[in-house]
Amino acid sequence: MDSPATIRGRPRSAAIDEAVLAAARRQLSDGGFAALSIAAVAGEAGTTRPAIYRRWPTKAALAESAMASYPTGVPPALAEEPDPFADLVAELEDFRRGVSLPGRLSLVGTMLQTTTAPDAAARYRARVIAPRRARLRAILERAAARGLIDGEADLDVAVTMLTGSWYARCLAGDAEPDEWPRRIAGLVWRAVGGASA
Repeated sequence: MDSPATIRGRPRSAAIDEAVLAAARRQLSDGGFAALSIAAVAGEAGTTRPAIYRRWPTKAALAESAMASYPTGVPPALAEEPDPFADLVAELEDFRRGVSLPGRLSLVGTMLQTTTAPDAAARYRARVIAPRRARLRAILERAAARGLIDGEADLDVAVTMLTGSWYARCLAGDAEPDEWPRRIAGLVWRAVGGASA
């Protein structure tokens, strides 16, 4: 197998790599894994199908790399003074910004399709979904350790409620509520035993 930096002895073009991955990300967002077309990606990226296949031998491999290349952003800065509720609001604001970028919400649907290659879906979950959930849970665990919320609260469900409410709203076709990050953080905070924030 060729090394990541070369293709059959020639230096690998980072510009072509990024053009291909950007085209693949857009196609995954627009039509899902089943509609991902190597020929269409090549045309959009200004390269050839053989050039893509030398880099990614299968459509699933290309999809996996496209998922891994999706910018995840930098976790929001925590409050200067330890304040788990403020940290929760900041994390949800960062989530709202990220999921509102073009194509991001469509990718969620793509990952739920049975036609999506399992490896590509797993890569997306590991790179995008799991880190966000881990950060949200860590905030709630800090709050529980300080006695700010119920130490016996079901944090798995709480974490799902925090981001799941956004997806449910989108599916229902509802407009974004004013101050959504603070409102959903406050609702879940109270649900896990926190004082009104």
